[in-house]
Amino acid sequence: MSSTVRIANEFLTVDISSLGAEMQSLTSSDGRAWVWNGDAAFWTGRSPILFPMVGKAPNDILKVDGQSAPMAQHGFARRSEFALASSSETSCRYELAASEATKAVYPFDFLLAVIHSVEGRVLTVAAEVTNRNSRPLPFGLGFHTAFLWPLPGAAKRPHTITLDNGAEPALLRLEGGLISPKKLASPFRAGSLVLDHSMFEQDAMIFPEGAGFGLRYEAEGGPAMHFSFENLPNLALWTKPGAPFLCIEPWHGTAAENGGSDDLEGRPYTKMLAAGQTARFSFTAEILA
Repeated sequence: MSSTVRIANEFLTVDISSLGAEMQSLTSSDGRAWVWNGDAAFWTGRSPILFPMVGKAPNDILKVDGQSAPMAQHGFARRSEFALASSSETSCRYELAASEATKAVYPFDFLLAVIHSVEGRVLTVAAEVTNRNSRPLPFGLGFHTAFLWPLPGAAKRPHTITLDNGAEPALLRLEGGLISPKKLASPFRAGSLVLDHSMFEQDAMIFPEGAGFGLRYEAEGGPAMHFSFENLPNLALWTKPGAPFLCIEPWHGTAAENGGSDDLEGRPYTKMLAAGQTARFSFTAEILA
C-alpha cells in the first residue's frame, strides 16, 4: 500500500506519495494550491518522475544493452513503490533500488533517490541516480510537474513563460509520440512566450537545447513562480488543450527520434553514467507572489 509523507515550513506544505515518489500537492501558507490535483477527467498525473527513459520508445519496446523489452512511456519509476529512506519536518528522501522485476526490462543495478525539501518559499525536488554496475549506466531522467493554469486567483489573465536567458530556442514536435528531428521556428520572442491552449493541439512543445537553466511562470499582475534547473538541458511544456494545468518539464534525455535509433544509448541526451558514480538532477520552484 502506498503512503504519503508531509513536509512543511512556515511558508509551504508539500505532500509526497511513496508511489513514484510523486509530489501530490504544494500549498502556500495562505491556502493557495499550486500543483494540479490529478483529476482523472484530464490527467491522473501530478508530478511523475521519469526514469529510466523520458518519453516513448518505438512501439513501446526499449532496446538497451542488447536486450529488448516492453517499456511504457516515461519508464517504470512513476509506477513503482519507493521506500522512505529518511524524513524530517522539511525534507524527505525516497529510494527505488533495482529488483528482479526492473532488471527483466532494464538489465542494470541502480539506485534512484528522489528528495523533496522546502526552505523559505522555495521547493527543491532532486533525483540522484547511482550506478551500481561495473559498466556505464545509460538512462534518461526527467521531471513532469503539473502546475495550475490559471495560477491561483488569476483566472482569465494572460500567463507567460519567460526564459532567464532571453533566448528563442527552436521548437520540436512529436510524431506518434516520437521526436520529429525537424526544427521549427521558436514561439518565444526575446525569451517570452504568452501561453495559449492552441499551442498544445499538437501535443507537447519541446525545446531540446537553448532554453537555459531558469524561467519565470506568471500571470499578468501576479501571481508568479521562478524555476531553476540543475543538470537538465532539455525543456518541455505540455497540457491537454482546455485542461487547467501546465506541465513544466526539465529533462536530461528525450523520447526516441522518429526514424532514429531504437537503442536507449542512441537516443538524444541519454546520460551515460560511469561505474560507481552518482549523478544529481534537480529543479527549484520559488513562489514569488
